[in-house]
Amino acid sequence: MGKEAEGKILIVGSGAMACLFAARLSAIGIEVTLLGTWEEALNVIHQHGIRFTSLSGETQTFKVNICSDPTLCPSHSMALVLVKSWQTPRAAEMLSACLSSHGIALTLQNGLGNYEVLKQRLGSKRVALGTTTIGATLTAPGMVRQAGEGVISIGVHPHAGELTKLLRRAGFILENVSDLNALVWGKLIINAAINPLTALLEVCNGKLLEIEAAHELLKMAAREAAAVAMAQGIQLPYADPVAAAETIARRTAENRSSMLQDVLRGAPTEVDAISGAIVETGKHYGINTPVNYTLWKLVKAKTTLRQ
Repeated sequence: MGKEAEGKILIVGSGAMACLFAARLSAIGIEVTLLGTWEEALNVIHQHGIRFTSLSGETQTFKVNICSDPTLCPSHSMALVLVKSWQTPRAAEMLSACLSSHGIALTLQNGLGNYEVLKQRLGSKRVALGTTTIGATLTAPGMVRQAGEGVISIGVHPHAGELTKLLRRAGFILENVSDLNALVWGKLIINAAINPLTALLEVCNGKLLEIEAAHELLKMAAREAAAVAMAQGIQLPYADPVAAAETIARRTAENRSSMLQDVLRGAPTEVDAISGAIVETGKHYGINTPVNYTLWKLVKAKTTLRQ
């Protein structure tokens, strides 16, 4: 293992969000290394860099380091985890080989269970929990378009200070949250209301507010998921889950959700960790979630047909 890469950032992933964060951090002079397993994307990024299109429509190219073997990456003190939920166990193993003993890995993933998987492998001192409502669309491997501004919410962690400073320098909007359950479920409800519907209808987020039937389903999915959160005694970070989901859909109107992007390229989705997790948790607390159950199974069926 080489010398620790102080002041540099490791990003686990090579998809839309990983490329967006890599580009914006590179833009302020931070040395970024992408650690991933998607060979096509890594090859494109190695040869041509990341092509990033901002909200203003300006396109720039940023060179970053790439790595597919964690044992060949220098030891990093800061990392972002931006892979799909089903890839988290592999990400945890990769980080165990290249995150320094006093380093911090911040997960900004969708769904339930990612933080727990990372914490089990790396220890609670080296894992911070966060969520983000930023929209990003991958137009091709290594090419990403920001499709909506949003907030990064981070659970309070004693070792996350330097990483949050860098994110703020890169222009990201950050907020600290003391209640981790509220953080996770606040994002989960929004994901459940938007992502499965966009994947099934193959539309951008904002279209859900224009189609009456889709809008009704969005509302029902959000209310069901919020009921499951309330049954656990979780205080959500917003008063109205429907309004919160509508706000994000409007703010990221031109964005293709990550679930839609997965469906279109025949890749596994995160529906088990989003809709499925809500349904299973609801069962435990005696809360019926028929809309989330139906969306869950329909996305599973559509994914099977696409394979």
